Amino acid sequence: MNISPSHDLVPLPCTAPALPVDRARAIPIAQSRPVYRLHEVEKRLDKLPPREHETLRSTYERMLERGPDRFQVKPSGLPAMEHLYEELPNFHDVLDDLRRQLALCQDSRDALEIAPMLLLGPPGVGKTHFAREVAQLLGTGLGFISMSSLTAGWVLSGASSQWKGARPGKVFETLVDGAYANPVMVVDEIDKARGEHAYDPLGALYSLLEIDTAQAFTDEFAEVAIDASQLIWVATANDERAIPDPILNRMNVFEVQMPDREAARAIARRLYASIRGAHDWGRRFDPEPPAAVLDRVGELAPREMRRAWMTAFGNARLAGRATIEPADLPAGSPRRGPIGFMQ
Repeated sequence: MNISPSHDLVPLPCTAPALPVDRARAIPIAQSRPVYRLHEVEKRLDKLPPREHETLRSTYERMLERGPDRFQVKPSGLPAMEHLYEELPNFHDVLDDLRRQLALCQDSRDALEIAPMLLLGPPGVGKTHFAREVAQLLGTGLGFISMSSLTAGWVLSGASSQWKGARPGKVFETLVDGAYANPVMVVDEIDKARGEHAYDPLGALYSLLEIDTAQAFTDEFAEVAIDASQLIWVATANDERAIPDPILNRMNVFEVQMPDREAARAIARRLYASIRGAHDWGRRFDPEPPAAVLDRVGELAPREMRRAWMTAFGNARLAGRATIEPADLPAGSPRRGPIGFMQ
């Protein structure tokens, strides 16, 4: 099965989320791409026995109602990425690679093509936040799978409708229920994937990470081929040793380290300004935090910084102060580990 995209590029309609103006000098454009074939869905629906498989029947009816076409989006030119280099100083290698790939398709009729990436690094370094920022940068949707909280081996590929409680997998749901043919698909903590019995929770990735086979990916529940070849894969992990080699070989692997002291302080300062500017109550606080407070917050992992700032803002407000003091920060906040990759 080879689903060919339409080649009529158009500005992304207002019905699809657009990038904030200050972060997008290249307006997203879209072309329509079918992600499944209607006649195959109709054929499957006609074969269902009456009054049986109601969940499967509902799935087919939803597919027919929504239609097969989805937005395949890409920036109209090379998007502004300076803000990401500033906000994510420990992701420069990843951003450089992403920028190179975006440059290849700018000002062309080629579809956006981003190689699957694996981000390795200690907890709290900002890997998941980076993936969300990529989705916003590209103007496309986001699918999220947390492998640490799921035990079913069929979470990606679905389970046969013959099983009680079966349902489609995350890939199918993201493409069929979403608006995009090329959303960013985050597989969080891929190294913590665990299956049940004979199920391999990562088995579907062997075909999904290859463009040729992903063009006709079949979810085991719906049994209708869908075009998953345009998905933008971002996986995160703490330890690559738990990831099968065939998966690693299909991805660009980046080791993301904790930011150094100055970079951490810069992240903390920008986060303070962002929180303050995003809330009406922020006008009650000083434009800049004191150096001593910034030093303390800079000792935290990026994941913990927002929580610390919110606690500090609240405590300072209760005390009637416009200036945050070190005592306003949460007690016993976890400190960042040693700078470098955690084995």
